[in-house]
Amino acid sequence: MKPAPFRYAAPRSIEELLALKAEHGDDAKFLAGGQSLIPTMNFRLAQPAVLLDLNTLPDQNFIVETSSGGVRIGALVRHSDIETSETIARSHPLAHEAIRFVAHPQIRNRGTLCGNLAHADPASEMPAVMLALGGRFHARSAASDRWIDASDFFLSIFTTALEENEMLCEVEMPPLPPGSGTCFLEVSRRPGDFAMMGVATVVSLDEAGRCAEARIAYCSAGETPLLAPGVAASLAGEEPDETALLNAARQAAEEIDPPGNVHLTSAYQKHLVAVLTGRALRTAFARANTSASQ
Repeated sequence: MKPAPFRYAAPRSIEELLALKAEHGDDAKFLAGGQSLIPTMNFRLAQPAVLLDLNTLPDQNFIVETSSGGVRIGALVRHSDIETSETIARSHPLAHEAIRFVAHPQIRNRGTLCGNLAHADPASEMPAVMLALGGRFHARSAASDRWIDASDFFLSIFTTALEENEMLCEVEMPPLPPGSGTCFLEVSRRPGDFAMMGVATVVSLDEAGRCAEARIAYCSAGETPLLAPGVAASLAGEEPDETALLNAARQAAEEIDPPGNVHLTSAYQKHLVAVLTGRALRTAFARANTSASQ
């Protein structure tokens, strides 16, 4: 398997990179880790005329905390950088926990977070994580500069809100609310496989120990990562006891309607939604209790 012929460019600045993208349009593709792009090129499912290599732009490799307590992640940050980052582990344990489910160590050593998000595979873990966290995505082109909320970014399978000449150059995860707990769980056929179902959960407790807020997002549940706003609303103001969690798990299976695939039926995916939602919420609320008591 070999890709179709292409030209290769290694620009020395983000401005030069974006100018080349504007010149070539959809005939040019960005190359960061290449863990999704190169296989599709080898199968000739993608045949770009030009590859624009980001790896000559070291200023795009950063993980920095914002003044508000959030974290900004640049376009060249690898999955393994997030996995080993003390900053991410401390401020955003959900991303730190979920990143270990992404493929295999060899792929995490090359693949980038921004590349993964721009690829928009609905079975991938990190799009659901960003949805649960309420992340924001920084898109740039030679002529524009804008931020896109995670809830507006994923449009369909492998389709995002990025315009033809735009690059996802940065991700921002906002700070977690006080008294928060998080959890990521998934079921896959083998370690490193795409999830049959995955859930990313963020909850917070008020001073009375009731649920102040919850965000629950799923991967492998549809054409995009999906939130369960009905489940979140049902938990608001409730004491997170076993009855409330069982009701939330049952409601999640009603709210999320996965399509099934060649490996499992929709009914089995719904079963996984209920089981994983209950487990993830129990863990997240337990962690929130620990956080609140510290």
